[in-house]
Amino acid sequence: MPYCKQLAVHNNVKQTLTYILNPDKTDERILTASINCMTEPEFAYTQMKAVYEQFSKLSYDAPKSKSGKSSVKAIHLIMSFADKENVSPELALKIGKAFVRKMFGDDAQAVIATHINADHIHNHILINSYSLSGKRFYENQTTLRQARETANGVCRAFGVTPALNFENKGRSISYFEWQHKKKGTSWKEHIRQAIDSLIPAVYSVDDLLSQLESKGFTVKRDKHIYIKAPGQQRSVSLWTLGEDYTEESLNARILWRMVGGGNSIAHFSNTEIERAYISVIGEVRILAEQNKKVKRRRDTNAPYSPKNDLDIYRLSAQLTVINRDSIASIGDLEGRIDRLSAEYIALQKKLSGKLLEQEQVQQVIDYCEKYFVLSDRNALSDEDKLLLETYKSCAELNNISSPDDIISLRERNDKLLSEIAELKNSIYKKKNRLALYSDIRDTYKDISGGDYISKLVEEEKQHRELEIQKNKNKTNKRR
Repeated sequence: MPYCKQLAVHNNVKQTLTYILNPDKTDERILTASINCMTEPEFAYTQMKAVYEQFSKLSYDAPKSKSGKSSVKAIHLIMSFADKENVSPELALKIGKAFVRKMFGDDAQAVIATHINADHIHNHILINSYSLSGKRFYENQTTLRQARETANGVCRAFGVTPALNFENKGRSISYFEWQHKKKGTSWKEHIRQAIDSLIPAVYSVDDLLSQLESKGFTVKRDKHIYIKAPGQQRSVSLWTLGEDYTEESLNARILWRMVGGGNSIAHFSNTEIERAYISVIGEVRILAEQNKKVKRRRDTNAPYSPKNDLDIYRLSAQLTVINRDSIASIGDLEGRIDRLSAEYIALQKKLSGKLLEQEQVQQVIDYCEKYFVLSDRNALSDEDKLLLETYKSCAELNNISSPDDIISLRERNDKLLSEIAELKNSIYKKKNRLALYSDIRDTYKDISGGDYISKLVEEEKQHRELEIQKNKNKTNKRR
């Protein structure tokens, strides 16, 4: 839940840029980006000054008025992330760039820098108060609220829990919701169907929620996960959708869907971990047959039965992995988890570096291509003249003097894209195996401690008590 605040810069824009782009705070400016200007303080200041003076007809270097009515030359936004959000510096920078484009548009001049020198990761964003097309940006309570709303939406898209829920305050019922009410269509069933359609294609619950948001659903994480369909007035919690849609069930449905959980065990080696699994699978099957456990379906479109029980399928799938990967003991498993974790972290760090490098190379290519296009034009608008100066600075800084010089940059970019694709594939495989192994480890601890069956029995007991209470409430309402 990032916290946003904004400051008006009435003077000393150069000083603010120098502070924001401090190499010591931004990993030698690796964690910086810019839109319609350069990421060096001197260049960025010169380019922002040209745009500001073009449209405001005022001096960018004018000192702050003693009367307190000085013009706002730039807007300084600070976006702070809490430690518990586990946002990496690279992800914070991506969120910052996406926020700027969403909030201010593609023609804004902006510098974005992620600072990693403090206890918490935070973005500094400086926006020129005029865009390249002359649009004026303001700093007040209304724009601060808009910034926070925009930051929330962007964070949701990146799987980061937003700070506050500003949406849909005091709105009347929508036409979409009215149609559903008229037809008697259940909002919950609408959400269930959306989730079921996405399960085969996603690789985690976070990915599932992100996909739902891309389809117009609103997702909110608190003690529970709440979802609201497009046009729906109130959010519903995942657990109210049924046992097949709790966060734990969704995790299991996603994680184990491709592993397989057949009854036959090839190459059974009679290890302690295998014997424990086979025993508990038999006990869970008996509970399912006697209706003494919560009914969770692996395939939500098929009737419930022990063959279609998610818990049995998950245990069988875990035993398949134990057997397939020759996991001899829990110590062997924990050693593999430690190695996979280290490899995964190393790959993620390498990918982050490649992504930032590729984005920077792509920006140079785009700027230089646009520079040569504008250079060949005879008549340029004021906006194009401002852009030309920005692109020219980029070309000179990267020693690009002709279109042919861009060829080597494109080759470098293609190579980076190929390396990024390979890294992403490796990371996906590592992450999937790490999740499988971690789930087996946690499950085996429950099995070996005698907690697995007792938890299922207790869950069924609580489930029945809840159903009894619901029926009592319904009866009381009728009276």
